Amino acid sequence: MATLDIDEVRASFPSLESGYIYADNAGGSQTAQGVIDRIVDYLTNTNVQLGADYFVGLLSTQRVAEGPFTVAELFNAASIDEVGFGPSSTMILENIARALENDIQPGDEFIITNEHEANNGPWKRLAERCNAVVKYWQPTLVSADNPYSVTYKVEELLPLVSSRTRLAAITACSNILGSLVPVEKVVKALRQRAKEQGARKVEVSVDCVAYAPHRKMDVQQWDIDYCVFALYKVYGAHNAAVYVRSAALQTSLSSITHHFLKVDDKPYKLQPGGPGYELVYGATAVVPYLKSLTPEDDLTASFNAIADYEQTLLAPLLSFLTDTKQVGRGVRIVGTSKIDLSRVPTVSFVVVGQNAIKSKDIVGAVDKKGGIGIRYGHFYAYSLVDNLSPKLDVDDGVVRISLVHYNTVEEVEKIVDVLREVLA
Repeated sequence: MATLDIDEVRASFPSLESGYIYADNAGGSQTAQGVIDRIVDYLTNTNVQLGADYFVGLLSTQRVAEGPFTVAELFNAASIDEVGFGPSSTMILENIARALENDIQPGDEFIITNEHEANNGPWKRLAERCNAVVKYWQPTLVSADNPYSVTYKVEELLPLVSSRTRLAAITACSNILGSLVPVEKVVKALRQRAKEQGARKVEVSVDCVAYAPHRKMDVQQWDIDYCVFALYKVYGAHNAAVYVRSAALQTSLSSITHHFLKVDDKPYKLQPGGPGYELVYGATAVVPYLKSLTPEDDLTASFNAIADYEQTLLAPLLSFLTDTKQVGRGVRIVGTSKIDLSRVPTVSFVVVGQNAIKSKDIVGAVDKKGGIGIRYGHFYAYSLVDNLSPKLDVDDGVVRISLVHYNTVEEVEKIVDVLREVLA
């Protein structure tokens, strides 16, 4: 099993030279030098409109056309004709929901979660427009000792499936809980139950925004229809990518782009406007960076190495927050406290009880110490935070520390030292 050379990893990110500890990576990662170089190169040398037949126009078009190959490999899509780009995962899913309108019947049922609103809001609005029904896959308590220790269980999902189920929207990794959903297992069980119930057509939408920085996606193995992730959380620039299964493109979705474009079997039918050209070209540096992390020059090997390394970051942070003293102080993990590969190093907590501290105040105190960036809030998983019990102030939310493979154990130890002072 290959291991990461952390010095080489960090050398790929110029922002890390300052020594600042970036621990809000679930909000957005730092950008790899290769991505920066390609964006600058594009803007410097090929910043013209696509489709022109002069030399620079042809080169610009060629560069942007390389982008789909990158995201198809990251998704493990069957074809570049199943992938596209957009400004954000939220906007992409809203466009999919708009394009799906003509294929939804009154009484159809959508199953969604309480996770990030990107993969909830579009379906709720679509249900309103089409007189469909929304059902919720709720997280369940896993420890009697901590009322905020919740996670998603497939056993709670299956009873929601009926003969009217039309779509299930799930999140591969919670951006607050940090827990991973076994997508392949869940989708297989869901489709089997839907078949038993006689559902006419069931499609699955998976939000991989919090998953893609830590684990390898595989839309074919998962047997899903729609998938999104944000390149700006996978070491790229501020844009997002989408996978749409070919069958869904052709039979479920209507075009929402210009009427004269012949794109019925292309993801461009979901794109009422061009992508940010320099951002798409910049994305072509993401896969080479990831493959460079291990000698195998292989995404699977690299993501396995990332997952193993990130456990060394997770262990000291969770161990501190769950030790007897901190629990007595009122610290409660929001999510599970497991230190294993069932979760990523995105750790959220609150401080409750007689000596409760607002999440905002904890983050402010850490910031005053200098050199560390963490964050508080609901992180657009508004319903998740709002439905926790005992009730939390949803706007104050949780304290979230989110790490990735360019963070170091030494950085985590510094974060722990500062938290020890702040929570004293």
